[in-house]
Amino acid sequence: MSDHEVLRVTGRILVGPEEVRDELWVVGGRITYTPPSGTGAREVRTVQGWALPGLVDAHCHVGLDGHGAVDAATTEKQALADRDAGALLLRDAGSPADTRWTDAREDLPKIIRAGRHIARTRRYIRNYAHEIEPGELVAYVAREARRGDGWVKLVGDWIDRDAGDLTACWPRAEAEAAIAEAHRLGARVTAHCFAEAALRDLVEAGIDCVEHATGLTEETIPLFAERGVAIVPTLVNIATFPNLAAGGAERYPRWSAHMNRLYERRYDTVRAAYDAGVPVFVGTDAGGTLAHGLVAAEVEELTRAGIPPLEALSATTWRARTWLGRPALDEGAPADLVVYDEDPRADVRVLAAPRRIVLNGRVVG
Repeated sequence: MSDHEVLRVTGRILVGPEEVRDELWVVGGRITYTPPSGTGAREVRTVQGWALPGLVDAHCHVGLDGHGAVDAATTEKQALADRDAGALLLRDAGSPADTRWTDAREDLPKIIRAGRHIARTRRYIRNYAHEIEPGELVAYVAREARRGDGWVKLVGDWIDRDAGDLTACWPRAEAEAAIAEAHRLGARVTAHCFAEAALRDLVEAGIDCVEHATGLTEETIPLFAERGVAIVPTLVNIATFPNLAAGGAERYPRWSAHMNRLYERRYDTVRAAYDAGVPVFVGTDAGGTLAHGLVAAEVEELTRAGIPPLEALSATTWRARTWLGRPALDEGAPADLVVYDEDPRADVRVLAAPRRIVLNGRVVG
């Protein structure tokens, strides 16, 4: 869109779950609900349909593949895949790559970074994380809090080869001190957790969010709800558990059986958390081994788990943006929105086929 072009979006503007307007305007890259005056001398482009705020993928990894950091060309392809799926705001939940150069690209999604993963020595995927011991945790959390965009990512559990199963990575005292330091520096902390063992200590230590959270139980779900600790279930990633378990069954049978149990109860776990009032948000875990652009599939997975469609939709739009401190379709906000042919509130599968994508006020897809 040129500096003089004005965009008009008509049809159904889904400002909130229940708030619907007939039209919005984009002037100078920003949203307004007041028709601009003097548009006759400028080009006006009209887009019609059901408009949502740009979708949120609250757990992905831009600049990362199965072997570690990737080059700029691959990073760009990943970001474009998310954009073309309608995901215009990404929370990058850990990456060894420096992707800040993407901030200058108005055609790429906005990224909220959590710095680089922080893991125990030899307790995570090679080339992904800072691999450290507990005595170093506070210093590394402070480093990544300064490097990120208000988030820090811990690896809370991983397979312990001596135990042959998933075990917690951090002693309670060190985790508490590290989370307190992140909070002092203005950052929130999230943690990768598949299993049960790490959850109580991390929540009682003050953590803000847990990724995957497949190990939630009837004992820990009330604790999450009481403390307001969010979860990002990444169900499209949890779908890979059976293959992972099969690959390690011979060498680590306890771990393999554990992963299968977590997989089998995944929907019940998410629904129980939602029913208890735990905040649930959409994230795909794209990057690593999963393709980018899966946000619509994750929303559909949340509905399969029993979350009402409107709540699943909100978990990638209005409520997700509020949680991350970013505007939706607000007066004066950057014009980041996605337009569909049908009402996504009635059927979330509509999200898989965006009609138009508007980013920073420009039609990009």
